[in-house]
Amino acid sequence: MSAAVSRSVVAIGSGKGGVGKSTVALHLALALRRRGAAVGLLDADLYGPDIPLMVNLTREEHASRWDFWRKGDLQLEPIEREGILIMSAGFLIAERQALTLQAPLLTAALRQLVEHVDWGEIDVLFVDLPPGTADLQQQLLEVVPLDGAIVVVGPQDVAHLDARKFVDFLKSSNVPVLGAIENMRGLLCPHCGKRIEVFHPVREERSVWRDGVELLGTIPLEPVSAGKLEWQTGAFDAIAVRVADRLDRSGAG
Repeated sequence: MSAAVSRSVVAIGSGKGGVGKSTVALHLALALRRRGAAVGLLDADLYGPDIPLMVNLTREEHASRWDFWRKGDLQLEPIEREGILIMSAGFLIAERQALTLQAPLLTAALRQLVEHVDWGEIDVLFVDLPPGTADLQQQLLEVVPLDGAIVVVGPQDVAHLDARKFVDFLKSSNVPVLGAIENMRGLLCPHCGKRIEVFHPVREERSVWRDGVELLGTIPLEPVSAGKLEWQTGAFDAIAVRVADRLDRSGAG
């Protein structure tokens, strides 16, 4: 990564959409920042970047083009929010603008967001992957070597099924799996604080834990609005401790 000094690059992904992956990525980055780490967050979902909305940094002006080449070195500046550095395709095109790059240019776009961003002296770069195991994920592995990956999964059988496919993709690509975060696990009653299981818990034989993936922590369902950055801090702080420990043990942190 020519434009960054990063001790570890960690992907955050899932086998399917709708499990709150980007929300988890953002709040895990914030939790590591609270521990004193210098953190970058790359929103690598080119077709559906959500991080800008979550931090109230959206672009309204439509972009007439995506610049890949210009005289001199093209250098992009990440945007700082709550102490973390963020880069996203959502900063380069309008919030409601569709990305119409042809497939051969996707790798160039990903490379630009990684190698031509002035990340500075960061300890950890989190890469928020698009859901699935298709071209974008595979092309990202060609662009940047990963020190590890964290899987985000919902509590349902189908979410675990797709997460297991994502884990298989990571293992076949020789990417260490640091563990998984189970999001939306139960609803905390606003009156009594008791956990209510909204979804039927996954059967053990169909779970991602069956594949030897370690549980890093669970996040309950709780109403959260865009821009609310103080959310589930206790749960994410505990997960951040485990993530930092795994990075230290792997020698990546």
